[in-house]
Amino acid sequence: MRKLIVQQWVTVDNIAAEEDGGLSYVSAEPFAENDRSAFKANMMGFMDSIDTLILGANTYAQSKDYWPYAEEQGEYGEKLNNLTKFVASSKLDDAPWGAFPAATVTRDAVATVRELKEHSGRDIWLWGSLTLMYALLDAGVVDEVRLLVSPASRGKGTRVFKDSQDLKLVEATASENGVVLLHYEIKR
Repeated sequence: MRKLIVQQWVTVDNIAAEEDGGLSYVSAEPFAENDRSAFKANMMGFMDSIDTLILGANTYAQSKDYWPYAEEQGEYGEKLNNLTKFVASSKLDDAPWGAFPAATVTRDAVATVRELKEHSGRDIWLWGSLTLMYALLDAGVVDEVRLLVSPASRGKGTRVFKDSQDLKLVEATASENGVVLLHYEIKR
């Protein structure tokens, strides 16, 4: 069965969004073609393990004018843009993605995730989208969480988890760029 994997950038003090909603603490550089870092290798391995991307309406709005045109992101951007995409929104009717196939709009993300998990394919990635993440965690459909911990703190902002979560460590990897990947399974 396919898994739903959440990936969030966070600060060392567990902030996933700054008070203004921003992510100025994200410290990773674009993935140049000549980048041979362990961080890039880990991220590319993750990209090869998924085939579907789910976004909330706000994350979609913040991404749709950048990612389809982000040539400086190299192979990572190419893979991201070619994923099957779903946008959870009660207001959008369509979700174009530049010259790439448009995202499918879903009004019921929980039902969509449950259906996707029943079909064959690679895993499913929930990208950012904290409000949507909280709803999917509450519904019990999130299987794993990948935290990309930036070497920064903010003190205030939106924490990655608003309720208690019991997690089992799968991987902890430090990167030369200062980012630490913490990969967990959700304990049930």
